[in-house]
Amino acid sequence: MYKTMTLITTVLATSMLAGCSTVKENNDEARSAGVAAVLESFPATGVLLPYDVLRSDLIDAKSRQPLEVRNGGFGSAMTAHPNNPTHFYALTDRGPNASFTGDYGKGKKFPSPDYTPRIGLFEVMENGQINHVSTILLKDLDGNNISGLPNSAALGGTGETPYYNSGQPILIDDTKPYDETTNPFRLDDYGLDGEGLVALSDGTFWVSDEYGPHLVHYDANGVEIDRINAFSGDARTSINLPAEFANRRANRGMEGLTITPDEKTLVGIMQSTMYNPNSSVKDLDITRIVTVNLDTKEVGQYLYKQEKTQNSNSEIVALSNTEFLVIERDGSFLNGGPGGASAANPSAQKHVYRVDLSIATNLEEIAATGNIDQDNALGLTIDSKTLEEVVLADGDWTSLIEAGIVPAEKNLVADMVAAVGFPHDKMEGLWLIDDSHLGVLNDDDFATWSTGGELEQKKLDVNTIDGSRLYIIDGLDLSSH
Repeated sequence: MYKTMTLITTVLATSMLAGCSTVKENNDEARSAGVAAVLESFPATGVLLPYDVLRSDLIDAKSRQPLEVRNGGFGSAMTAHPNNPTHFYALTDRGPNASFTGDYGKGKKFPSPDYTPRIGLFEVMENGQINHVSTILLKDLDGNNISGLPNSAALGGTGETPYYNSGQPILIDDTKPYDETTNPFRLDDYGLDGEGLVALSDGTFWVSDEYGPHLVHYDANGVEIDRINAFSGDARTSINLPAEFANRRANRGMEGLTITPDEKTLVGIMQSTMYNPNSSVKDLDITRIVTVNLDTKEVGQYLYKQEKTQNSNSEIVALSNTEFLVIERDGSFLNGGPGGASAANPSAQKHVYRVDLSIATNLEEIAATGNIDQDNALGLTIDSKTLEEVVLADGDWTSLIEAGIVPAEKNLVADMVAAVGFPHDKMEGLWLIDDSHLGVLNDDDFATWSTGGELEQKKLDVNTIDGSRLYIIDGLDLSSH
């Protein structure tokens, strides 16, 4: 009887496994067919993401016509859905804002100061259109919606004063006058200016930002569950970045974030040269990549050399544990944008590079010796100068190379101006679809622009309002080497 039951059980199990295998194969075939249909029908000119309107009661400072603040804004980062090949996630930043200097110093106007940064899930349809499937609002540890307002100085705030669109400061109590002690500016230590996005297979997300920079882990409902930053006094953190990352340049923090295919190591890239130790090093081409192993908590750090100074590294996507795609761009418009035809720049740079860290020098592994030291606040130094100061003094990377410091290797993968006539200024999202197709997304800044602190409609030309547009580029080699 026992042998009979065992035989029956074995036969049933084998049949079930065979059935499961057949179902999986059928599902895989269906998924591949779905992706192929999407790619075949997708317009070469790209497709706008859907949006609604946050507010339309403001007046454009340039045209004196009604201004639409669009919601919108899904373009600060982009990442593949880990399980559905026709879906992607996109991230907003802190909300619509404009640089402004008022009675209380330099800061930002926030026309929608209660805006909650969010993650959108989008689906590319077989008819070539894009469907906004759902939205996840980001929340603090207690489940309260966060804002995009600046952090306090102890957690990375750079003294940006938050203003209403009227030019009045945003205070704890707007019915009373400003007082540094009893009625200060309304800040938010959970406030996020999100720029990098990772979607894990367990349904959770990591977001990097331009404030701290902070790397924040959110559950599937958008509630914070963990945090990484450079501030050892922040009780919310489980891992700390090297202290020098707190010297990020305002509004140019950790612009890109990815995770290795084994989902063990976060990899972030800083947008521009850090103010390490101060703004005297602003006009350089030296930027940094950081790696954080979530299991061992080991942190690594590497250098990335930009094509020209003041460029922006706007996204990073993992191809393997050591190879990545990086967006490096300038801030110009091919056709002039809000500056009109006279501001057109035929040499606008909107590039995607393949970057390899396998031969790059891990700065965290360089031992202090001779004129080389590891400073607790400034990181690796040579002759008591930060690496940024060394490049500034030399005018090039000669001393770094002589010290054995090798930057990441990079090779051009795509030139979006040449490929599609990319008209936008902010190329900020990458979606790795497969080994030959890449999605590219721009940030439309909620369709807003500003001149002298006054809001305008953001336009690509006289007639075209900027919007977040997805482009899909094919014929690329995106396999790991």
